[in-house]
Amino acid sequence: MRILGIDPGLQRTGFGVVDVEGARLSYVASGTISTLEAPRGNLPLRLKLIVEGVAEVMQRYQPQAASVEIVFVNVNPQSTLLLGQARGAALAALVQGSNLAVAEYTALQMKKAIVGHGMATKPQVQAMVMRLLKLPGLPGKDAADALGLAITHAHAARHFAVIAQATPLARRSHAQYKGSRTY
Repeated sequence: MRILGIDPGLQRTGFGVVDVEGARLSYVASGTISTLEAPRGNLPLRLKLIVEGVAEVMQRYQPQAASVEIVFVNVNPQSTLLLGQARGAALAALVQGSNLAVAEYTALQMKKAIVGHGMATKPQVQAMVMRLLKLPGLPGKDAADALGLAITHAHAARHFAVIAQATPLARRSHAQYKGSRTY
């Protein structure tokens, strides 16, 4: 299975592609989609660059699954809103014209899966991604986070598949409805 990890950002969106064969991970590609060439106040153009960049990565590497970082509220609400729009542009590009399965993980979940604790620093994530994928050098910060998201999904997807086979998830069909309450 080929997994694409996306670390959304308004100035730089990181991407990382890994192949998974059983428990074996193989590095395919990584990099960043930069919007720095667009004028700082031109949000629509920046979002367009993100959509086009993610679409190009999808076309080139043909992933079977994707994982994207979940954005949390920062100190500055305006920054959070802008980052959320960049994330939305990346998500739209991932699902446009395909039935690609997209998983979402928080930065804390990814750091815990890659480094072993949720408060890991970016250099620690870079070093562990380099070790896990046997890279000759440190990947960039945004690319390392994206590769970390792909690796996180590679490990989690196996467990989710086992759980789904053991106990299929279904809606509750036994509940009684009375006066808009479920019993």
